[in-house]
Amino acid sequence: MALTGRAALVAALGIVVVLLAPQPGAALAGVCLLLAAAILVDLVFAGAVRPLRFHRSGDRLIRLGQRAEVELVVENPGGRRVRGALRDAWPPSAGASPRVLPLDVPAGERRRLVLTLDPTRRGDRASVAVTVRSLGPLGLAARQGSHRAPWSVRVLPPFLSRKHLPSRLARLRELDGRHPALVRGQGTEFDSLREYVVGDDVRSIDWRATARRHDVVVRTWRPERDRRVLIVLDTGRTSAGRVGDAPVPLAGAQANGGGLLVRPDPRPVPGWPRLDWSMDAALLLAALAARAGDQVDFLAHDRAVRAWVSGASRTELLSSLVTAMAPIEAELVEADSQAMVAAILSRAKRRCLVVLLTDLNSASLDEGLMPVLPQLSSRHLLLVAAVSDPRVAAMAAQRASAEQVYDAAAAERARLDRRRVTARLRRHGVEVVDAPPDDIAPALADAYLALKAAGRL
Repeated sequence: MALTGRAALVAALGIVVVLLAPQPGAALAGVCLLLAAAILVDLVFAGAVRPLRFHRSGDRLIRLGQRAEVELVVENPGGRRVRGALRDAWPPSAGASPRVLPLDVPAGERRRLVLTLDPTRRGDRASVAVTVRSLGPLGLAARQGSHRAPWSVRVLPPFLSRKHLPSRLARLRELDGRHPALVRGQGTEFDSLREYVVGDDVRSIDWRATARRHDVVVRTWRPERDRRVLIVLDTGRTSAGRVGDAPVPLAGAQANGGGLLVRPDPRPVPGWPRLDWSMDAALLLAALAARAGDQVDFLAHDRAVRAWVSGASRTELLSSLVTAMAPIEAELVEADSQAMVAAILSRAKRRCLVVLLTDLNSASLDEGLMPVLPQLSSRHLLLVAAVSDPRVAAMAAQRASAEQVYDAAAAERARLDRRRVTARLRRHGVEVVDAPPDDIAPALADAYLALKAAGRL
């Protein structure tokens, strides 16, 4: 049962009557009896909410920045009309609107309601319950009940770094045997034969093919394909920190070059967690490596394996990755580097490129990764990528007051620690990419292309 604002208004009017009545006691009893009788009439003649049936349909999978529509069909098998309001309970991050929908379902009929979701976070967003309030004929009281009508929408990562993919693919084509001056070098394999032209390296002449064709023929080379790239995502506590000021994708706004809907005039909002920026960089790297003909696997780990994607084809790789990444959240625990390295070594038997997306936190690395680093770097080529906080650089540049000087000193100390960790990793033969949130994805892609051009994969 639920009382409405109209019941409160009637009670307030009754108080006025009691105050003006010559016999306040009798007037009070009469007002209470009348109000109770009216509420009882409303409850008796209001439509029953327990027999209602609910059926759902609509979107199940969207990208962050897109809107989803969820349809809810309310069926009334009872004998009275159900007139009132319905509230579909979604978490606040689902952005459900409207929050309360008017409801009017005659007996034996059904009505279709449409709810719009505009999520602000990736992950699985599920409806908790559907609450219906059925008003009586006087509008003073209502029957109220909740029902389970399960439905969930998976919000995928938006892949904002897609706009950097065309330029990196152009550089990849230059490395991939389509450049006229390509010659044999480390990390290349035979591609095809073609006729000799002036300027070709004479060392590339294939003498057997030349003898068969009675014309000078040279060999062309391309970077080795079918290399394996294992992307490892650290989902421990250091990945939960928010960095940068990220524009929030909004449905209905202008589309950027990557086809994503983004607010044309974004206002600064609290930045994404490092985990989300790392996911965005991992998607760009995976798309680039797949186009290069390499096999890409994905592992998310903190103290246990959170996600594992292996053996996906080139056409299915990105969809498999975003589906696996969507429900992953940062765990507020210290990552177990020893277990992570063991998981990597058990899944990567042959030498490959291991890209570890983590944070260059000196305390965490000294106690975690550094002791087990030789086990990993001796068997695989390791590339560590980290998202730096641009606010630290901003703090280091502000020295107008005494407080800002102390803040600048702390910021410089933090930057010095990151440089020291970077130098230690490079002494162990580890490649390091440390870039701000907006630059981490293209910087990681450039590092991959540089390794491929040098024949180190």
